[in-house]
Amino acid sequence: MDVGGGEDKSDLEVDVEDNSMDDLIKDRFRLNAISIAEAEAKKNGMEIAGPVVACVADLAFKYAENVAKDLELFAHHAGRKVVNMDDVVLSAHRNDNLAASMRSLCNDLKAKEPQSERKRKKISAKKDDKASSSNAVLA
Repeated sequence: MDVGGGEDKSDLEVDVEDNSMDDLIKDRFRLNAISIAEAEAKKNGMEIAGPVVACVADLAFKYAENVAKDLELFAHHAGRKVVNMDDVVLSAHRNDNLAASMRSLCNDLKAKEPQSERKRKKISAKKDDKASSSNAVLA
């Protein structure tokens, strides 16, 4: 029943929307991977069979899914909810050349960021109380 003019969606409708979004993302990824593979083959004067291109696109998508899961786990292990550049660099640790390139890119990006003032740590009230009581005793 619809109360207050808002839409009431069932769990099934939400799941269908999530699946359709997942399918859309996967299809777009595959189309882009196929386009890139065909462009690279043409650039190198080669022909590539359709089933091979589709297989490469599927493998690339599965690899991207695994990297995304790894990034999520790295961030979670560090106690964060958001993935950062350190997680991305860590995900490339099995490939020395890729890891070096990622570190270089990360350092370049950090160098381009505007320098912000470092935040000072707040002194807790307990430390203030201890410091003032120790000063009172010394006086």
